[in-house]
Amino acid sequence: MPPPGSTHSKHEQHGFQSNQDIMVGEFSSESGINNLGLSQTSLRNMYEDEDLISRALSQQRSVVGFPIARSNKVLDMDRKVEKRLKEKIILKNDLVKEMIAELIGTFVMVVLGCGSIAQAVLSRGILGQIITINAGFSAAVALGVYVSGGVSGGHINPAVSFTMCFFGRMKWFKLPFYVAAQFLGAFLGAAALFGAYHDALMNFAGGELITYGENATAHIFATYPVSYLSVPNAFGEQVLSSMFLLLIVFAIFDDKNWRVPKGLEPFAIFMLILVLTCALGMNGAAMNPARDLGPRLFTALAGWGLEVFRAGNNFWWIPVLGPVVGGVLGGFIYIYGIEIHHANPNPGQRLQKLEEKHEISVIIFYPEETD
Repeated sequence: MPPPGSTHSKHEQHGFQSNQDIMVGEFSSESGINNLGLSQTSLRNMYEDEDLISRALSQQRSVVGFPIARSNKVLDMDRKVEKRLKEKIILKNDLVKEMIAELIGTFVMVVLGCGSIAQAVLSRGILGQIITINAGFSAAVALGVYVSGGVSGGHINPAVSFTMCFFGRMKWFKLPFYVAAQFLGAFLGAAALFGAYHDALMNFAGGELITYGENATAHIFATYPVSYLSVPNAFGEQVLSSMFLLLIVFAIFDDKNWRVPKGLEPFAIFMLILVLTCALGMNGAAMNPARDLGPRLFTALAGWGLEVFRAGNNFWWIPVLGPVVGGVLGGFIYIYGIEIHHANPNPGQRLQKLEEKHEISVIIFYPEETD
């Protein structure tokens, strides 16, 4: 039964049904909408036409004692206020947007990636093993790329940014800003993870924060070598793993190769990091100066002390310099071993190929910028 005080009829112009819909023009201020107890939201769901909304709201004087009659002028003013607020919040500088994206993407990678290590270490293997660490860190890298890729390219790694600049795919003036954002994101990520696992860290070794030994926890945040590893071997391992990283990243985003479908690039990155950590991860396989040095600096300040820099014959510089050298080497091998040998289609064929694939490279290869 319809509620008292309401009138029902067919209205073919707007598609109202006689047993469900209500004619706005037949409402009265005393017995119509107020008696029905309809809210503004209900009216907006019922009427898609803006004029019908305004007519209905102008007759609805109050609901549960609150005046809500609104005119078109008020609605327009609300929209203008919302637009002005949005214009004030939105950043205008593209470089600042890219820096924020790199910071957040690196933050995500460190919190989730190092968090997978923390869960395994602090539970003494009960809640995690090497497979969960490798899979967790690989997924963390992929998610960091998903977060930042559409804005900054999703580098989240100074070695990637340096390689892009070295081969002319990003302007050099952006490099220090990208690197600063990545290091800051990694530092903040380590701080957030330390806060999340503070009580577990304090309980793990009786309140001590240790760098070496059975109860060591510093390796949750940064990479440390095994005791027998020499400096040349450690450096070579970082160069080799980072070489494969950039070589395959260049392949993933090469339009003329078997390029990954748009939107699935981070999944390919996940597979890449997973196989690298499984094959070349015996010493942590940092492959990322920000991921290693940022959290290492945090641990030095948080209570582990400067021993985090002296460990492993001053190992700390190897995960910083090694990935940069390896990244350039990997980019060189791909560009001059694969990329330059692609056949060059005529412009029409190239355009048709891009239209068929419905994808544009946004994560690694940047278009030429105009000042």
